[in-house]
Amino acid sequence: MTQPQHRYDLPRIIFGVLFIATMIIASFWVIQPFILSLAWAAMVVIATWPLLIKLQKLLWGRRSLAVMAMTLLLILLFILPISLMIGSLVDNSGPVIAWASTLGKLHMPEFVWLQSLPMFGDKIYNSYHALVNAGGAALLAKMQPYFGQTATWFVAQAAHIGRLLLHCTLMLLFSVILYARGEQVALGIRHFAVRLGAERGDAAVLLGGQAIRAVALGVVVTALVQSVLGGIGLALSGIPAATWLTVLIFICCVAQLGPLLVLVPAIIWLYWSGDTTWATVLVIWSCVVATLDNVLRPMLIRMGADLPTLLILLGVIGGLLAFGLIGLFIGPVVLAVSYRLLTAWMDEAAKPTTTLQDVARNLEES
Repeated sequence: MTQPQHRYDLPRIIFGVLFIATMIIASFWVIQPFILSLAWAAMVVIATWPLLIKLQKLLWGRRSLAVMAMTLLLILLFILPISLMIGSLVDNSGPVIAWASTLGKLHMPEFVWLQSLPMFGDKIYNSYHALVNAGGAALLAKMQPYFGQTATWFVAQAAHIGRLLLHCTLMLLFSVILYARGEQVALGIRHFAVRLGAERGDAAVLLGGQAIRAVALGVVVTALVQSVLGGIGLALSGIPAATWLTVLIFICCVAQLGPLLVLVPAIIWLYWSGDTTWATVLVIWSCVVATLDNVLRPMLIRMGADLPTLLILLGVIGGLLAFGLIGLFIGPVVLAVSYRLLTAWMDEAAKPTTTLQDVARNLEES
């Protein structure tokens, strides 16, 4: 008995796929200006959702009062610090540009004091000047364009003031909406995930939420606390450009490099300038700030999921290069979610138990 052959309407399928692709591209085009702000807001809401529930219980079960309290908290934690940072960047961008423009006029130092050194002083002095005369100035001239490009890039990132403020405002607006309708939004995302991957899709949503919470609590919150405390120490010690250095501390802490990369040079500068009292105070304060990482991070990571340090470092650097300052938050989250989903998919299969020698022997025999 012959089976009836199904006839496919190929033009109908092609036009259907084209229509769906067109709608997806058009929808992405419409929401593209808001994707970064929405992703930032989603990260903040997922990380702080338990706090919202606790506030709602304390405020007589009123979600509206809890949302208002969380909005004020976000303004204090994000809007005001970023506004102060932008103001400092604007005030200090002129000297940075002027410094970058004078790099090409620098000359190698003479180091005349080398001649006063016993035994080898004259030899070191003559060798140094021979190196300078042979190519030191040319080397500096070749390096100057790269210095200028680096300074220009940082100034360009700081100059995107309107874009950063717009993202902050939209993040606050989206956060309020997600706080108010969080359960409905989460149910919609889970429904879509189940439609795509059944139970695996639902599990992927849970793993993604754990990864976001791990980055927000274990990385960003720890870096925020360390940078604020380090900035307070720098400001009280009289270090110039304390706001800039605070931002740099935050970037180093998010990248898992620690605050000492900024605090140690500041301490050396204080001792060099003769202010030994404040230098000693900053040493003690820096020890407290640096060790805070070992206490605060494990406590916060228990609320999320542990993530590799290299993953966070790549996310911070890549996010900063791809999205600017907002990429400090977006980059690690994207890599963390992808990493958690990938490891969950790999864990569905058993790990190999055979050695490499056995695998090679089997290949030779086959």
